[in-house]
Amino acid sequence: MTHQGPHPRPTRRPTDAAVRAAVPALPRLAAGALLAGAALIAAGDAWGQEAEGEVIESHGYTNFGELKYPADFEHLDYVNPDAPKGGEISIWSQGTFDSFNNYAREGVSAALPSIYYETILTGTADDVYGVYCYLCTTLEYPESRDWVIFNLRDDVTFSDGRPMTAEDIEFSFNLFMEQGIAEYRAVVESFIESVEVIDDHTIRFTFADEAPIRDRIGFAGSTPVFSKSWFEETGTRLDESQDAPFLGTGPYVLDSFDYNRQIVIGRNEDWWGAEHPFNIGRNNFNTIRVEYFADGSAAFEGFKAGEYTFRRENSSRDWATGYNFPAIQNGWVVQETIPDGNIAYAQAFVFNLDKPQWQDPLVREAIGLMFNFEWSNETLFYGLYDRVNSFWENSELEATGTPSEGELALLQPLVDEGLLPESILTDEAVMAPVNDASDNQPDRSVFREAGRLLDEAGWTVGDNGMRTKDGQTLTISILEYSPLFDRIVNPFIENLERLGIDATLDRVDTSQYVERRRSGDFDLTNHGFDMGFEPGSGLKQWYDSSTADDSSRNVMRLRNEAVDRLLPAAIEAETLEEMTDAVHAIDRVMRSLRFWVPQWYKATDTIAYYDMYRHPDNMPPYATGELDFWWYDAEAAERLRAAGAFN
Repeated sequence: MTHQGPHPRPTRRPTDAAVRAAVPALPRLAAGALLAGAALIAAGDAWGQEAEGEVIESHGYTNFGELKYPADFEHLDYVNPDAPKGGEISIWSQGTFDSFNNYAREGVSAALPSIYYETILTGTADDVYGVYCYLCTTLEYPESRDWVIFNLRDDVTFSDGRPMTAEDIEFSFNLFMEQGIAEYRAVVESFIESVEVIDDHTIRFTFADEAPIRDRIGFAGSTPVFSKSWFEETGTRLDESQDAPFLGTGPYVLDSFDYNRQIVIGRNEDWWGAEHPFNIGRNNFNTIRVEYFADGSAAFEGFKAGEYTFRRENSSRDWATGYNFPAIQNGWVVQETIPDGNIAYAQAFVFNLDKPQWQDPLVREAIGLMFNFEWSNETLFYGLYDRVNSFWENSELEATGTPSEGELALLQPLVDEGLLPESILTDEAVMAPVNDASDNQPDRSVFREAGRLLDEAGWTVGDNGMRTKDGQTLTISILEYSPLFDRIVNPFIENLERLGIDATLDRVDTSQYVERRRSGDFDLTNHGFDMGFEPGSGLKQWYDSSTADDSSRNVMRLRNEAVDRLLPAAIEAETLEEMTDAVHAIDRVMRSLRFWVPQWYKATDTIAYYDMYRHPDNMPPYATGELDFWWYDAEAAERLRAAGAFN
C-alpha cells in the first residue's frame, strides 16, 4: 500500500492512467484533438456506415495540445532501456485481505490489485493529457468522435498463452456494465450505444449522443481486459469475492499468498509485451513481495529488521526521528525525497451528510474550525506538510481569490435560481483558518467564531457545558482503523469537547472500517480526494447526487444541485480554458459547502530502501515508479546479504 502523509491512503496514480485501484475509473487522461503525426484518411463506407467526413487515424489521442511521443518512439524518456531484469522488491501493506477482486463490493481486496491486467490505451508519467495505443496498433475516429475503432495487436496473449481477441474486449466491457459496482454503472452505462466486433483484431465503440465528447475515446480504451473463455470456463463473476486474480495479459501473475500475511507476485516469463516500446526498461523485478502488518508501528519494525526492503514513509514522526536504526547507521538503508508533481492527494475528514445533524453547514464549519493544522504540523509532523485548501491543491486547477469572468458566467445562473448564495460571486475562495502553532487549542478568535456558528445553528451550551438542541446533545464519532492516527484525532477531539461537543474516537479493524464507510455508518471519517489534470465523467463518481447512496468515492454522500449542475461544464468543456474555469467554479462551490475538514499534503515522496535498488536520474514528474521502472542491483544485494542486512 502506498501512503501520503501520516494516514494510510490508496495507491497513488498508476503510470497506466486509465486504471484505478478501486474501480475501472473513467480515464484521468481522457482524449482528443487533432494529433501530431496523425494520418487523415477519407472516410468512405467504412464498416457499412455512412460517410462521416474525415477520419483521424493515429497511435494515440489527446484533447489538449499534442502527444509527447511519436508513433515510432523506442522507449519512454524517463526509463533506463538497459535496466537489468531480476531480483525482488518487497513492500508492506496494512490490515487484512480476503479477496483478489477489487471490482466487487464483497471482501477486502489484496494489495496491487491491478498489476495483472492491461488496457487498450495507456498513459505515461510525463504526459498528463495523452493516451496511447497499447493493446492496439492504431485507433480511428471521426472529428465528431461519434465512434472509435481500435486496430488491435495480433500478438497479445493472456498469461496462460491463449490469444487476446476483440471478443475478449467486448466481453470485458459488457461484464463491467452488467456486474460492475453501482456507482460506476450509474455514471457510464449510457455512454456506449454499441460495441461491435469487426474481426478478431478490430473492435468499434459507437458512442451515445449524451456521452461527454472529451471522455469518449479514453473511456472506451480504459476497461481492463479479461479472458472471455476463462470466465466462461470457470463461472467466475465480477461482483463476487475471488481467491485468485482473473486471467489477464499483464507482466505479472500471482505466485503465492498466505491470507493476511503475504502475497508474492511473479514475473510472467512468457509475457507478450516484454519488447513493446512502452515496456522497455520497465517491469524489471522477477518478484514483488507484499508483507502484511497489523499496523504501521509493526511494519516499521519489520522494515528495520529487513523483513521487507522498500518503504514509502507515511509517518512524519518516523521520518524525522525514527531513521537512526542500525541499518541506517551501517549504510544499508537509503533515505530519499523525490518531488511529486501530481495534484495533491487532498486528505480530509468528511462528514456523513445523510446524518441530520451534519446537514447544517454552520455546524460543519464550526467543527472544522476545531482542527488546528498549524499545531499538528509543528508538533506532530515536524513541519513536513502543507495545509490542503483545494480539491485540486498544488495545481493550476485550484480556485484562488475571487471568481474570474469565466467562473462568474457559470455561477451567476445558479445564484439567480437560488441554488447558491450571492456571496459566492464576490467572496474569495474558502481557505482553512490559520492558528498559532504553539498550542493545540485554536486561536481565541477562531474558537469564538466556532461557538457563534453553533449558537446560530441552535446548538447552545447547557448547564453541564455540553451543546444541546431540542433536548439532544451534539455528539460526533470519528471512524478510524489506524492506531497511527490516534495522535492526530485525539487532540482534535479535545478541542471539540472544549466547544461542548461530545466527541469520541471509534477505531475498528480494516474490514469493519471498509464496510461501515460503504454503508454510511459513521459521523466523520478520513477520505482522500485524488483528482486528475483533466477531470471528466469520473467527477460524477466523486460528487454527483446520483452516486451518493453507494459510492467508494462520494463517501460524504454529497447531494447538491448546484454541484450537479456545474459538473457537466467541466466534463463537456472543449478547451483547456473552459475546463479550467469550470473546475475552478466546482472547487470554489464545494469548498464553500464545508463537507470536509481539510488536513494536509506534501509535494514530495519520502522513501527508504535497502541500497540494492536503482532508478533513472531523469525521474518523471508524475510518478516515483518503484514497481514500474526501478531495477535490482544484484551485486549490491549480495554485499548487503553478506553483511547481514537481511537473510
